[in-house]
Amino acid sequence: MRFLIERIDHVQVAAPKGEEEAARSFYSGVLGMEEVEKPGALKARGGAWFKSGSCQLHVGMEDPFMPAKKAHPAFLVEGYDELREYLTSKGVEFQDDDNIPGVVRMYVSDPFGNRIELMKG
Repeated sequence: MRFLIERIDHVQVAAPKGEEEAARSFYSGVLGMEEVEKPGALKARGGAWFKSGSCQLHVGMEDPFMPAKKAHPAFLVEGYDELREYLTSKGVEFQDDDNIPGVVRMYVSDPFGNRIELMKG
C-alpha cells in the first residue's frame, strides 16, 4: 500500500439539539476559536463549526444526546500558561494531568460535558 494519512481535518463533538449558542459561547467566547460558516446543504442539521490555526472542531446536534466523557479531541496550545490564567479568571474549571512524563496538559469540559484536552505546545 502506498498511502499516508496526513493529518486530521476536523473532529466532531456532539451537543443537545438547539444548543448552538452555548457552543458558540464556549468554543468562540472561552477558547477563542473562530466560527466558520457551514456549507449550505448542512445548515439545516443545526450545529456550528469552529477553527483555530489548522484545527477545526464541528459541533453536531444529537438527539438523544450523551456527552463524550472519555473520547476527546486534544489541541496543542501556544500560550498554554496564558490560557490557564484566562480560564481561571473566567471561572472555567479544568483538571491538570501529569500522567505522561514531559507532557503538560489539562482537561476542560464543554457546556455539554464533552471532554476537551489542551496540551502545552
